[in-house]
Amino acid sequence: MLEVLSPAGSSDALVAAVQNGADAVYLGYGSFNARMNAKNFTSEQLRQSVSYCHIRGVKVYLTLNTLVLDRELKAAAQVVLDAKNAGVDAILVQDLGVLQMVRQVAPDMPIHASTQMSVHNLEGVLKAAEMGVSRVVLARELSRSQIAAICQASPIELEVFVHGALCMCHSGQCYMSAMIGRRSGNRGQCAQPCRMSYGFDRSENRYPLSLKDNCLVSYLRDLERMGVACVKIEGRMKRAEYVAITTRIYKDAAQGKPVTDQQIKALRKVFSRQGFTDGYYKGKIGADMFGTRQDEEQDRKLFAAARATYEHSETQRVTVAMEMSVRYGYPTTLTAIDKDGNWAQVQGDMPELAVSRPLDQAALAQRLSKSGGTPYAVSDVSLELEEGLILSAASVNAMRREVLDRLSALRGQVPETRTGVFSQPPVYTSVSGQPVYTVSVQTTEQLTRQLRIFCPALLYMPLSMAVSRDPAVTAALQSLRVAVVLPRVVLPGQWDAILQQLNQAWALGVRDALVGNIGMIDPVRRVGFELHGDFGLNVFNSGSANTYAGMGLSSLTVSFELTLPQIRDLSKPVPTELIAFGRVPMMITENCVIHSRTGSCTCGSGSTNLVDRTGSRFPVMRDGDTCRNVIYNSRKLYWADRLGELQNLGLWALRLNFTTENDQQVNTILQDYARGGTFDPGVSTRGLYLRGVE
Repeated sequence: MLEVLSPAGSSDALVAAVQNGADAVYLGYGSFNARMNAKNFTSEQLRQSVSYCHIRGVKVYLTLNTLVLDRELKAAAQVVLDAKNAGVDAILVQDLGVLQMVRQVAPDMPIHASTQMSVHNLEGVLKAAEMGVSRVVLARELSRSQIAAICQASPIELEVFVHGALCMCHSGQCYMSAMIGRRSGNRGQCAQPCRMSYGFDRSENRYPLSLKDNCLVSYLRDLERMGVACVKIEGRMKRAEYVAITTRIYKDAAQGKPVTDQQIKALRKVFSRQGFTDGYYKGKIGADMFGTRQDEEQDRKLFAAARATYEHSETQRVTVAMEMSVRYGYPTTLTAIDKDGNWAQVQGDMPELAVSRPLDQAALAQRLSKSGGTPYAVSDVSLELEEGLILSAASVNAMRREVLDRLSALRGQVPETRTGVFSQPPVYTSVSGQPVYTVSVQTTEQLTRQLRIFCPALLYMPLSMAVSRDPAVTAALQSLRVAVVLPRVVLPGQWDAILQQLNQAWALGVRDALVGNIGMIDPVRRVGFELHGDFGLNVFNSGSANTYAGMGLSSLTVSFELTLPQIRDLSKPVPTELIAFGRVPMMITENCVIHSRTGSCTCGSGSTNLVDRTGSRFPVMRDGDTCRNVIYNSRKLYWADRLGELQNLGLWALRLNFTTENDQQVNTILQDYARGGTFDPGVSTRGLYLRGVE
């Protein structure tokens, strides 16, 4: 049976989900989850909520799906221990350092890979499974055929988002909120810049980054046939009525009931952005997927009916069998056995000889079946009843209540599991002295003669450029150590072309590759390349750095959401670099922003600009050979005038990241970083290295 997983952003929402048929709920506790502004649970609320859910046969998953600093790992470990002691059924994680910590302190705890881990292909699923993950929440951008292909070969459970808000950017790869206002989406503080208005090359009141909400309610049986284990409803920031309505409709659909027009209307009334979309699932992305939230009058009747399902009622969702023995001269016994094999037994009064109307089987069975107001539905009654006896109705009722209370206590017990001891990850230092330079380019124009003279330790270029046979590329290959940059997103069906290009690059003498997703690591290694870790891996703490080093990566790029002191104190088990110049890539979008604007595929002809209400211009560029986009920051990182502050951080290299620059601008920047330059606050930024993120 397909598991329906509902959001529980508050205690009311949790009850609403359970009473409307959720098989599992996910909630936040503590300071390390991707919805920090939800009404997250206290320690006592967590224990009570898990018990409430388990009595009713509902699982509880804790979201610990943010990036965590070294100094926060101890507190995060305590969150895990609290969750274990409360009986939480699984923990969702994004950060590989957190994943290792969970395995350390709660070795029996199932771990689910959050969608924030950016798993979008089978190779990523296999890597997650290798790390001990038991379930992966797949990227929301996948189509039906891509999900089916992953399901066919996955060794672990897969979970799919089926309803609620869609981010414009691939989850775990959005840095826009952090760069603009220090509110990191990877830290649960997203300010939702994708819901704001932008124009193209001038300020306009458009919403080119605001997607409609996802709605796959009509495809649940299809997903179940593929092998998907769980369907997930988004909405920990939504009110309890939303949770009640969406859960009930999706539970009905999961049970095979036809989806009605009335249900779709109810989903729209409770929350939508100019309707819904199934564009990703159907593989039909484009302008029809976009919409904004409209102010609408609340349907009071709909919301009142939703509240009635959980405020003053109890759904009888756990089936039990009752067995009663009524024999003369012995105390009456009543046993309740649930569908999971749990059982409880109580003793009651001794029956007496009947004077006029003795007990009969039908009347006694009817009384034992009265379980209203409890989570239990009596499915079967078995009686051992001697003739000619009488037992008061009050005694039978009291036994029924007591045995169900005992069964609830048993179902709500926390199972015994192993507890480990937290220890901070070891901190390694791999290099000393002044860092070298690496350079990343996007266009052949940027492969200047001055760049070859500059002689970076590594020159990063897109894989497609490396095999283009362009004369500038050939000159670079002959004089510099080149690393091909793998796309951060390689969906099922796109691997063959990538592997063909990798083999071509290998034939040209390239031996290094830069990877930004866990799904790229093993396939690229199998070709023979030396692997380097890019910013997309979100190296945010010593645990994640050590984990990637253990996977065989030869170098790593630290997250540009870290401050300089945090980078200094980070473990560096392999040579580590920092992006010291250039536009930070803030979003990678499956929906082509340029195509949505023009209606035609012109994204390969150059870049365009999104302009916000302040007049800031964010370049939008094509991602490699795909119709996928990367949105870059309006201002460029610049540290040429303060290089001394970067030279005592234990770094191997400083990366100069060229994106929109022409050949002359490239040469100017190379000269600045060789001899010193001047910071221009109008076009440059120090990034987050001084400010940090929330």
